[in-house]
Amino acid sequence: MSDKTRVLFVCVANAARSQLAEALLRHTDPEHFEAFSAGTAPSAIDPNTYEVLQHLGVSTEGLRSKAIDEFAGERFEYVITLCDKSASECHALPGAGEVMAWDFEDPVTSDRPNAFRHTLHEIHERIKLFVLAKTRR
Repeated sequence: MSDKTRVLFVCVANAARSQLAEALLRHTDPEHFEAFSAGTAPSAIDPNTYEVLQHLGVSTEGLRSKAIDEFAGERFEYVITLCDKSASECHALPGAGEVMAWDFEDPVTSDRPNAFRHTLHEIHERIKLFVLAKTRR
């Protein structure tokens, strides 16, 4: 059993935001955290997700779209939802320690230029703060 803090990121499709968060947390602090992601209605990972992560030099190895049911019965210290819809669907996830709701615009449906880069940057900044707050002894 690992002594790392287990974190599950959840959004609806598990196609962009939760995948970005999973990869970024693994990249930012693999020593203290184990990161996972899932969707309440998973679909294929958007190719732009891979592109922005690789542009930043973040590994995309092992990323795949997963249903939240795949983690049934598993324990997570933190479950972090990344959109309002998943927050309302995941408020009673068994095995969840602290549930946090972060709300980020879905870059897949956004009409903003460089939406994926903006979302990547916003999630990365939040993850850096999360790591800082949760690893202070």
